[in-house]
Amino acid sequence: MTDTATLDAPVPARTPEMPDGQALAALIAGKLCHDFISPAGAISSGLDLLKDPSAQDMRDDAMGLIEASAAKMIALVAFARVAFGAATTAERFSGGELGGIVDALTGGGRASLVWKVPDQTWSKAQSRALVNLAYLTMAALPSGGIATVSSRAENDMIVFEGLAEGTRARLKSEAVAGLAGQPLTEGLQGQWIQPYWLWLTAHDAGGNLTVQTEEGRVILTARMPA
Repeated sequence: MTDTATLDAPVPARTPEMPDGQALAALIAGKLCHDFISPAGAISSGLDLLKDPSAQDMRDDAMGLIEASAAKMIALVAFARVAFGAATTAERFSGGELGGIVDALTGGGRASLVWKVPDQTWSKAQSRALVNLAYLTMAALPSGGIATVSSRAENDMIVFEGLAEGTRARLKSEAVAGLAGQPLTEGLQGQWIQPYWLWLTAHDAGGNLTVQTEEGRVILTARMPA
């Protein structure tokens, strides 16, 4: 049994429940702070161990923690620059570059990424949609599985598809609301803002989203002007 929801209705009028520009910026900043605090804290802990005379036997462990956490922080910053920001000199990004950004952030987790996006150049809006869609496809596999991200041309549109396949593939209720461009009624704002940002990115570019869910599968599809 497949539950298919097409999220291509006209953009709803702003209501008091939907975030305005300032509130949207605050929500994104809050998510980024939440993401950055873990590796930043781990780096600080590693440095404390290096400075502790009584913990010199843990020096190698401390250096390993610092190196891994620094790599995580770099991956988060690289991802955030494309997924949420405009602070980059690049006007377009290659498919290979975007795949590397997503893989650096999500690699080593339970889910595996299969990147089937051509190594051509994509606009900032397309790149933003693509990396967010890929991240959310991976996030739909909390117990592991395969996340396949692909693109194709369809008439005058570019179609980005994220296929999550795994035994417990699912979307959280907050993500379902965000992907539909709906306000958050209950749950965590940090789980809602990135799906909503993907919806906003697609719709502001003149595109739309569709979501399909069934047992063991979640499919996210963003259609945007070529």
